[in-house]
Amino acid sequence: MQPILTVCLFLIALSPVGFGLDYGSSSAALVSVAGDRAIVPGWHMQSIRHVSDGASTLSRAAADVSTWYRVSPRGTVMAGLLENGVYHDSELFFSNNLDTKVDYTAFNVPWLYREEFVLNPVLGQHYFVQTNGITPKGDVYVNGVLIASKDIQVGSYGGQKYKVTQHVLHGRNCILITTYPTNYLRDFALGFVDWNPYPPDNGTGVWRYVEVSQTGPVSMSPPRVVTDFKDPSVRKVAITIKVDVRNNDEKAVDVQVDGAIQAEDGSQEVCVSQTARLRPNEEKTVSMTVSLDDPQVWWPSSWGKQPLYRVTANASVSGAISDVADERSFGIRHVTSHVNDYNDTAFTVNGRPFLVMGAGYASDMFMRFDLNRLRTQFQYVLDMGLNTVRLEGKQEQPELYDLADRMGLMLIAGWECCDKWEGWTYNDEADGVKWNDADYSIANASMTHEAAMMQNHPSMLAFLVGSDFWPDDHATKIYVDALNRMDWANPIISSAANRGYPALLGPSGMKMDGPYDWVPPNYWYGSDLGAAFGFGSELGSGVGTPELGSLKKFLSPEDMEDLWTQPSKGLYHMSTNVSSFFDRSIYDAALFTRYGKPSSLDDYLLKAQIMDFEATRSQFEAYAARKNAKHPSTGAIYWMLSGAWPNLHWQLFDYYLKPAGSYFGVKVGARLEHVSYDYDKMTVYLINHSVTSQGVRSVSIDLIDGNGRALAQREIATKTSPNTAQQLGAVPGIDKVKDVAFLKLVLRDSSNSILSRNVYWLPRKNDVLDWDNSTWYYTPVTEFSNLTALFQIPPASVSAAISPLLERDGMTQAQVVLENKSDVPAFFLRMNLLNGDGGGEVIPVYWSENYVTLWPHETLNLTVSFANGVGEVVVDVAGSNVKATSIRANRL
Repeated sequence: MQPILTVCLFLIALSPVGFGLDYGSSSAALVSVAGDRAIVPGWHMQSIRHVSDGASTLSRAAADVSTWYRVSPRGTVMAGLLENGVYHDSELFFSNNLDTKVDYTAFNVPWLYREEFVLNPVLGQHYFVQTNGITPKGDVYVNGVLIASKDIQVGSYGGQKYKVTQHVLHGRNCILITTYPTNYLRDFALGFVDWNPYPPDNGTGVWRYVEVSQTGPVSMSPPRVVTDFKDPSVRKVAITIKVDVRNNDEKAVDVQVDGAIQAEDGSQEVCVSQTARLRPNEEKTVSMTVSLDDPQVWWPSSWGKQPLYRVTANASVSGAISDVADERSFGIRHVTSHVNDYNDTAFTVNGRPFLVMGAGYASDMFMRFDLNRLRTQFQYVLDMGLNTVRLEGKQEQPELYDLADRMGLMLIAGWECCDKWEGWTYNDEADGVKWNDADYSIANASMTHEAAMMQNHPSMLAFLVGSDFWPDDHATKIYVDALNRMDWANPIISSAANRGYPALLGPSGMKMDGPYDWVPPNYWYGSDLGAAFGFGSELGSGVGTPELGSLKKFLSPEDMEDLWTQPSKGLYHMSTNVSSFFDRSIYDAALFTRYGKPSSLDDYLLKAQIMDFEATRSQFEAYAARKNAKHPSTGAIYWMLSGAWPNLHWQLFDYYLKPAGSYFGVKVGARLEHVSYDYDKMTVYLINHSVTSQGVRSVSIDLIDGNGRALAQREIATKTSPNTAQQLGAVPGIDKVKDVAFLKLVLRDSSNSILSRNVYWLPRKNDVLDWDNSTWYYTPVTEFSNLTALFQIPPASVSAAISPLLERDGMTQAQVVLENKSDVPAFFLRMNLLNGDGGGEVIPVYWSENYVTLWPHETLNLTVSFANGVGEVVVDVAGSNVKATSIRANRL
């Protein structure tokens, strides 16, 4: 049957309030009309150790829960205890308190989540409970009746919809969920592998919302959206809305489904309607296709705008609303991937080659979700010039995907490694319990639920059905069938590694060959393992040392002493104690040898920030420079973006959202238009990640020694093309370097405006890598570079000035001007923004540049932006050979 275009006002006028319903009053019904849907507004939570009644009694109204913990609508057991002040994360995160100040035995038994709410059931109406995430499994009771056992409600992502019509009561109703202890090797849960110590509860609890809904005879799923869009030049696109409708009655019904698509800016609107006949208890998919003229195309952030469309739908029976679907948003764009001639996966977005430049996301250790915090994290990702975030087994909350859509950030989602999710007979690297027949049903429920949640989001780049290992053929078919059933239109990739693969999907085209610990900058320009070719799904130099202000929040004085004096000592805030990353021995061996043994904690942190900056810049520059090479780079995911708790490594900004050396190295290396240095070939590359910028460019090359004496200078006139990288030529004078030298590359456009300024500190000889003795996590260095002369550079005199604070684009901004008044370079100036009233560091903060090096007699203008509300700020400025100073600014 062909869909019928209808008047959109009809749909909107009949749409009930749904989630906007006020259920704060104890007498107000949680849902009251067909199409209503509401989140269970909160829970009373308690350990089974502290209750005497059974679940059937506790799941009835009027049970005494006065001694239970009142917790938010979603959260793990530990999140609930933190919310109630039983623990405080500032205390738990300090030193090794997480190991010593928590009673871990409290989580060896089930925990209960209970809530009462009012309903006024109506004859002919149907009532449902929808779960979206319970770790690892649970018994679900409603009004004393077991609705689903832990054998059905199982798997952290195993969302289920239960019909409870026959069990709801007039007046007060009760839902009770018994959650069971989590074991990462046994359960389909959300583990942390070697990222950090495990949370005491292993994530047990109702970590996503539970919803209650009311419908008429026919219920419906959220809409899915499919388009035929392929190329931005098209003037018309066909959009298909799909909804699953189910007849919950024992008699056949005719249902009318009305749908509408509206541009969020109000400029476009189209409507559609279709009827279908449903037999008793029948479910079928209704598809409605409309044509949209002049579609607004969604682009990744650096390539364009992110226009979104809203899709709404409702189902009517005999002229009365029976159900209203959740409103969804979507964007019009097209994503593809292919495996190239080198067996590497390469992506395109809207027909353009898309070099993935991203990092691996970590949820909060206790699975607490803070949208404002996530917004800052994503803004940092974009500020660094990255375009993608990988979610390994951390699919988080639905709001994450909405936010990524609006910010233009691509997402690679997928299952996690090293535990039950990869319990395959051929996995000889992890101890996950091997799958049995029931596990494949859990996999199906998990994939179906997550695919339905993600399907409409333009930010989705791909889903990885495996991480370190590929799923077996049976699981692969289940995953692929579930994704296809949910109209998945994006690439499905077998794993994040170049090991085996299932026949249905073929090679993953991704490599997981390390490194995960420190390697020198020239590593990335090699031709083995994680060097810049192909798609590196998780790799990096393992850096991410926090600055002192953050360290004081989670390390004791003894911990900080160990940090710089005990390079081989296991550190609680590195990784788990059985991990290869429990100490900083590899990192510190490089730091002590290349930059000199530190004389104090401050000296150690200075050298660590220098080394971290150098490490991340070189990685992203190499992958950018080689995107048009004979064996091209196609993507790099830095391991990792940030920590689940306060970490000492594997992060581009710390847990407290403070950027440091690793952040600003990426911010230089991932610039949209850039000029970079190849440490191996000693040449210069011109990089263009834009899809529009082109034309005449000039590059200046300046090489000086530590005393400011010129060693070489060169000017190159060239042209740039969109989305390309090209080698321009050799850097002159490298043979003149006696100990260390400074290289400055400046890229200008045709109007002489600076597009990129990039300063390197170079040794006389590169580090020598022992490729043949590489391990899965690093490549040894047999001879380190000597950069100790950096700390014999004569002192430089630098003046600093700051403009008054101004509000602009919803932020407060200030201009900081640095002037080197000396004949020698001013090396590695770090600026720290403080609240002028003594309130500590201003976070989040966005610097146009930081951790900068100034040429002799050079002036550099910087911009700093931060949230409104700070009336006075202080900027501390200090460099390796520059005396610390402070400057102060007030609001105009």
